[in-house]
Amino acid sequence: MKRTTLSLIAVATALAAVTGLASLTAPDGAAAPEPKAATRLPVDRVGVVCPVPSTSEVAETLYTSYTPPSSGTGPAKSTPDQGKAEQPTAQLLPAASTTTAGGTAKNGKKPKAAKAPATVTAPGKPVTAEANGAAAPALAGTATGTLAPGWTVQQTTVVPAGAARGLLGLGCGAPDTDFWFPAASTAKGRQDYVHLTNPDDTAAVADIELYGPEGALKSQYTEGVSIPPRSTVPVLLSTLTGEAAQEDVAVHVTTRSGRVGAAIGSADDKLGVDWIAASADPANSAVLPGIPADATSVRLVAFVPGDDDADLKVQLVTPSGTIVPAGAGSLHVKSGMTASLDLPDLTRGAVGSLLLTPSDPKKGTPFVAALRVVRGKGADTEVAFVPATAAISARATVADNRAKGTTLSLTAPGAAAQVKVTASAGSGGGTPVSKTVTVKEGTTSVLADLIPGGLKGSYALTVEPVSGGAVYASRTLALPQDGTPMFTIQTFVDDRGTVEVPTAHQDLGVLD
Repeated sequence: MKRTTLSLIAVATALAAVTGLASLTAPDGAAAPEPKAATRLPVDRVGVVCPVPSTSEVAETLYTSYTPPSSGTGPAKSTPDQGKAEQPTAQLLPAASTTTAGGTAKNGKKPKAAKAPATVTAPGKPVTAEANGAAAPALAGTATGTLAPGWTVQQTTVVPAGAARGLLGLGCGAPDTDFWFPAASTAKGRQDYVHLTNPDDTAAVADIELYGPEGALKSQYTEGVSIPPRSTVPVLLSTLTGEAAQEDVAVHVTTRSGRVGAAIGSADDKLGVDWIAASADPANSAVLPGIPADATSVRLVAFVPGDDDADLKVQLVTPSGTIVPAGAGSLHVKSGMTASLDLPDLTRGAVGSLLLTPSDPKKGTPFVAALRVVRGKGADTEVAFVPATAAISARATVADNRAKGTTLSLTAPGAAAQVKVTASAGSGGGTPVSKTVTVKEGTTSVLADLIPGGLKGSYALTVEPVSGGAVYASRTLALPQDGTPMFTIQTFVDDRGTVEVPTAHQDLGVLD
């Protein structure tokens, strides 16, 4: 998502305009100064939003807030004009401001305010807080100064019993104006809510478009969904359309005004629950990393937003190489329609990542994609979702990792690569450790034993490319309970902790 602040964009635009004007109006006989290379500076303000974690009275939610320390490939040290760093904050949105899509209050009671989960005082150490039960509200947070570059908040919820039992994990995202969710559903037995959270002081209006296997579904909200200032609105997808239930639906959220945080909470009566995070922007190819070795069911859902169909080659990137799944090596996706593909016995006991590329390398069509992954059998099943993700360009972090049950998957589909992986200090104590990992071309590497020394509490994992080709990553967190293999998967999204700012200087010659 776009984490660069508007202020930096405005400054960059103004400086670019001044530089351009100077080059056009330099005095006769005086050569215009050579433009200097742009400088990368750390961002000085970022914001995230977390949706309401659960409606279950027995839900147990842990928030983990973390800012990674600066490094050679990460943000630079604070510059003098940044001033004294402010502490990041997380502000609760009261449930009295939680409304339905129709605009009515979801409940009239203001819950007890949970402890703000994110007063990070220094980079390098996670901070955690709990918010249990159905009263936990949506959150909005802002990090500033030296704590802004790379700041991340992880929301992890365990629901031990009831219809919504399972493990839900989500990296709280930055507010934006455009989101794609390819693996949603309006099928019977499934309740998918898109949560729209407005962190700003002005109202936002969002459009929610649904696409099934036959194309766009007619919406009953043609004028958009209004999200009041500093409020959150959960919208049940099946109420948006009067058409027949659809197993596979691609959801497109855009805003007419303002910006929102968006995520889909999915609950399946038989399979379990989890969050669906937004997919990477439409592209000609996609990587969906970190399918667990013991996955019992994998379903791929793809959607093409453009005018051309897409013919995709489907490959599995394993620890030993890249293979074509038996009987499922291709997928045709029609323009404006969802397409799905079941991949039975896909991993065969080894962690893998799905690679989607054009069947004809000369003809690529942008698409979005996501996986629905199931572990377990019978009544003891659990579900998680893996959206297509972009390669890590500089640095990415996933917080809330545990001493047991954490698996990091690293995939290098095009060329061999080296990455630096750092396990931070624990939220309750411990010593950070780092390791350089080499990922061979066309393989997926698994790391499950990088744990801080003397760990107490949870920790963060940070991945930074060192050399070689593009690397894609995800983290699986498994917390089995009473025979149910509860798990959740989060992809690593580049933290965009720095921004490119053009260099400018004073030139009074433009006034002549």
